[in-house]
Amino acid sequence: MQPVNMKLTLVGTAAYTLVTFPLAVIWHVVLFKANYEQFGYFTHEPNFLLGLLAILIQGVVLSLLFPLVNVSGSYIQRGLKYTLLIGVFFWTSHVLAFVAKQAVNGAALFIVMESFYLLLQFGIYGILIGLAAQKLGNTA
Repeated sequence: MQPVNMKLTLVGTAAYTLVTFPLAVIWHVVLFKANYEQFGYFTHEPNFLLGLLAILIQGVVLSLLFPLVNVSGSYIQRGLKYTLLIGVFFWTSHVLAFVAKQAVNGAALFIVMESFYLLLQFGIYGILIGLAAQKLGNTA
């Protein structure tokens, strides 16, 4: 196993956090709050501090794993292929699991909205982690 690239981990974590946290708040709480309340996604005001902590932990883990996943292509292509893989995992555990665990008003709309949200989140992160790996000389 190769040594941990701490710079890539820190830059990747910052990129993930700076993309995901504002996007999550704007998407779920500002733009589409009424939809998500109808879906039963929130029953009260979200805990933003815990949400930020979860995103930071995700950013560290995802950024640590990126160099270990060997996919071909340019750095941006590698980033996008990696986040496609990770995004599908998140999608099944986040979107499908939510709909499977409870009756969701407008389940089809929830699936479409969350799928697009995750596509944005992981698409942007994929480009950024690819660019960070290129700049920091990651050759995995």
